Amino acid sequence: MADAAHIKIKLQLYCGDAIAMGPGKADLLDAIAREGSISAAGRAMGMSYRRAWQLVDVMNRCWHGPLVETFPGSAHGGGAKVSDLGQRVLAHYRALQARLAGDATCADAQALAGLLRVEPLERQE
Repeated sequence: MADAAHIKIKLQLYCGDAIAMGPGKADLLDAIAREGSISAAGRAMGMSYRRAWQLVDVMNRCWHGPLVETFPGSAHGGGAKVSDLGQRVLAHYRALQARLAGDATCADAQALAGLLRVEPLERQE
């Protein structure tokens, strides 16, 4: 059981109805940068290559350029990297996330936390 109510702000950026960037997509970009491929990034995050590729595809279609660049396989293998635009988007997204997390201590957030139960009431049948 939790000791106090808390507020978590989840930042999602939309392009039409598609989520162009959110916490999971940002984590995927970090994993691609670290692992050097979409499949390895997906494995590191516990998701299938297909799901990782779908998320990359949405991101690449929502911005003014691709956030992830892919390289076809060869004798030395293929791979992927976060583009310069992807690095900029990720840096701005992470900065905004940090700023919003800091704002969770503002008066409105504190007021909401004070009105929020620590645990939900038992369901009444």
